[in-house]
Amino acid sequence: MIKKALENLNITALNAMQDASLNAPEESDMILLSPTGSGKTLGFLLPLLEHLDARSEVQALIIVPSRELALQIEQVFRSMGTGFKVNCCYGGHDTKIEMNNFSQPPAMLIGTPGRILYHIRKGSFETNSIHTLILDEFDKALEFGFQGDMALIIDRLTGLKKRILTSATRMDEIPAFTGVTDPVELDYLNKDSISPDLQLKVVISPAEDKLDTLFSLICKIGNKPTLVFCNHRDAVERISDLLYERGIIHDIFHGGMEQDDREKALLKFRNGS
Repeated sequence: MIKKALENLNITALNAMQDASLNAPEESDMILLSPTGSGKTLGFLLPLLEHLDARSEVQALIIVPSRELALQIEQVFRSMGTGFKVNCCYGGHDTKIEMNNFSQPPAMLIGTPGRILYHIRKGSFETNSIHTLILDEFDKALEFGFQGDMALIIDRLTGLKKRILTSATRMDEIPAFTGVTDPVELDYLNKDSISPDLQLKVVISPAEDKLDTLFSLICKIGNKPTLVFCNHRDAVERISDLLYERGIIHDIFHGGMEQDDREKALLKFRNGS
């Protein structure tokens, strides 16, 4: 199944971190330390494939600190073409839709702490069938103050056999509420072999207003997926107006948008539309 999943993702070789994760002892908890953008998602999804089966029960739970990360992991898993059902639950999403999805429980459930806890309290799905817990971007989850919700969730997962914790930063100690014991630690935070394939370049703008310089840069990049980060929402809207006037197909994404619009923007970017 792993070979088929990699073929569906058009991946011919794993990086060192992903390979080490795939070959880590199955019976041990795991702590995966690796930079953002280094492929941690595959690092925990691939080993999990061997432990999912056709039962109509939730078997793996992935807790993430943001809805965007939840949707990203869901998209990767769907692209793997495993045949297993996966669902997302997160704040801002219609709870009725989520409840209906549980009428045929997914093998894998991905969600933010508050929304997962909501469904556990509502009895939306059985928790005793969950054998694998993944706490993705655990450092961010702690930073955002989710430890209380995560502790309550983990306390309800009585059938857990494996816990996987991922982080882009080192921690002095792992909080006891995680239940992680004698973990295998894979530390790739300072290893060049899995560094994101990025180049940093400086573009000097001859004018104080950098819009024309930005437009020229976008034109030079050509027909490739491009992200432009801005400091303020107003800047996002201003740049969008310029690109629209000059016929550049694009979309915007910021916290002032409705949740549905943000999800559509992410989906369009992933699909290249």
